Amino acid sequence: MPPIDDHPMRYKLANELHARPFPSMSAPCTAAYIAIKQSGKSATRDRTLDLDHLIALLDRHGAPHPQPGATHYYGQIGRHWLKWEQHTEFVTYTVFSEGVGDRAFDPLAFDPFPADWLGVAPGVTMTSALLRIEVEATESKIVQRLQDWFVPESLAVSSVLDGAAVVAGDFRIDTSGHQRFAVFVAPNTGARRIGRIVQRLCEVETYKTMSMLGFARSRELGPDLNRLDMQLTSLVGNMRDADAEAEKTLQELLAVSAELETLSAESAFRFGATGAYEAIVDQRINALREERYLGRQSFGEFMMRRYEPAMRTVKSAERRLEAMTSRSIRVSNLLRTRVDVERSAQNQALLESMDKRSDLQLRLQRTVEGLSVVAISYYAVSLAAYVLYPVTELTGISKGMLTALVALPVVGLVWYMVRRIRSSVEGK
Repeated sequence: MPPIDDHPMRYKLANELHARPFPSMSAPCTAAYIAIKQSGKSATRDRTLDLDHLIALLDRHGAPHPQPGATHYYGQIGRHWLKWEQHTEFVTYTVFSEGVGDRAFDPLAFDPFPADWLGVAPGVTMTSALLRIEVEATESKIVQRLQDWFVPESLAVSSVLDGAAVVAGDFRIDTSGHQRFAVFVAPNTGARRIGRIVQRLCEVETYKTMSMLGFARSRELGPDLNRLDMQLTSLVGNMRDADAEAEKTLQELLAVSAELETLSAESAFRFGATGAYEAIVDQRINALREERYLGRQSFGEFMMRRYEPAMRTVKSAERRLEAMTSRSIRVSNLLRTRVDVERSAQNQALLESMDKRSDLQLRLQRTVEGLSVVAISYYAVSLAAYVLYPVTELTGISKGMLTALVALPVVGLVWYMVRRIRSSVEGK
């Protein structure tokens, strides 16, 4: 059997499913996480800048480079392990260090990211977090640490993955500029499961933050939508006024429609991305298989109370923008129909006026035609008389009588010729 050619992307597509493995971590340990996003339309950014920035960090530690065009990297830098991932709009760096310090959530955990290197990053920080992973202690010690480390009003705590660990976080930025997550793992929890828990916590925080960009966009749209809604309502009201200038109203309505289309085009990507990020947040929380811990609110409950209202606001703004755009299109069609009807009436009146003028011109033409017959006949009779004057000497008829005898036939002949000419011109 002859060999069959592979699709050019067969291996690349298959390997993509295994491109971002979960890290392996043994408790106790620490993770420092940061997500960087380029300003503006980061989905169409120059991605080589992200890779160059990663290589600059690896060169400082003498670590090997990733493959050209890589979208992920996992390797050792000094005594730490670095995980780098490139996403549609942002890149993430996670440094894993063995052991934990005496000071909980010590900012020194970010030392593998030099300040001058961060200062030249191709973008801005979207979120950063410190994760402290410890072996599970007694409930009383866990409760004491939660009180010492987090803000009680927003604290979320859950037992996850069938009791494999207890995770906690308050989703607040501390004085060092980072968010805090604590993971208390059971003694029998494997290194890969710990890595999955840490990875999912980082993803929940990152995609939650990225989806909030849609909330910010919806709040920016609010004043513009309110203003355009009032203008659109006013224009619709003007349409009921028979004396209103339809042409002027149509131009104003087209300006409103153009602005709505512009807002829709500018917001389409952000609203679409927000919906995708929200779905990922929900999926990652569901994957943790949360169970209530000591009556505390879970991550899912926190998101339901604090996060989902913001996402509903985004959906509401998106639906409102779509509804206003559709409304403006319908109103434009109605107004355009009114303008077309008015133009048709004007054209009909113009045609009637042209018919009247044509009738007047025809009457005038016939009047002129009669006068022209008289004028032509006068000259024709005169010419005929001059031609026939010699006959008077032979016949003894006077010139006046001869002229009288010639006049009627000449007039009849001229009238007949003019009628024939008019009939040929008119196509009759």
